[in-house]
Amino acid sequence: MKYSNQTRLLVAVDCIIFGFDGVDYKLLLIQRGFAPEREKWSLMGGFVQSDESLDQAAERILKQLTGLHDVYMEEMQAFSQPDRDPIERVIAVAYVALIDIEKYQAQINDDFHARWYSIKDLPNLIFDHKEMVERALTKLRYKAAFHPILFELLPEKFTLPQLQAMYEGLYDTKIDKRNFTRKVLSTKLLKKESEKDKSSSKKGAFYYSLDEDHYKENFTNIHNFIPRNEIPAGLE
Repeated sequence: MKYSNQTRLLVAVDCIIFGFDGVDYKLLLIQRGFAPEREKWSLMGGFVQSDESLDQAAERILKQLTGLHDVYMEEMQAFSQPDRDPIERVIAVAYVALIDIEKYQAQINDDFHARWYSIKDLPNLIFDHKEMVERALTKLRYKAAFHPILFELLPEKFTLPQLQAMYEGLYDTKIDKRNFTRKVLSTKLLKKESEKDKSSSKKGAFYYSLDEDHYKENFTNIHNFIPRNEIPAGLE
């Protein structure tokens, strides 16, 4: 039995995959392999299968491209303009994923001609994918101001200067080093390692790692790493 007099719609999932290379935020894009917009740059996406939930489809699509599973990913919103796809009526649900570039670089599937682009220098994207990325960045900036979500982008060991650069890059601002360090260490989210990173100076900077148990317990707590006066207008 089917509902009568109803138009059938396709549902797709598009994954907005962010990474951080220590200097810039990157977006993982693919070259579309079929018409329309063949060989144009696109988010990684696909249609939801009849036996899948939205979350299952997003996990399948992410793993197909990167080989990853159990990474941070959340549903953002649906995009449903009737003319967003010129072929058929397609409702797309966007998901945001945060991955560690260094750890998973080698696992990226070459079948899709995937490439990391700086979010400051993105190519033209198909359909409404540019709007998806812009909304994802806005949401990420808002959420990162209050929750330690950006740690998902870091390698297993990292320095405080690297962590600060990651926050400064997202908000395009400079943060007072002492205040930032004090706030981060006061959360007890980090464990200090014995090794140092001496790639930038002879003195070096100690590596830190995430206390996984404490991180999971405190993920929903408010951590104001970014001073309110440095959060862009409209994100508070």
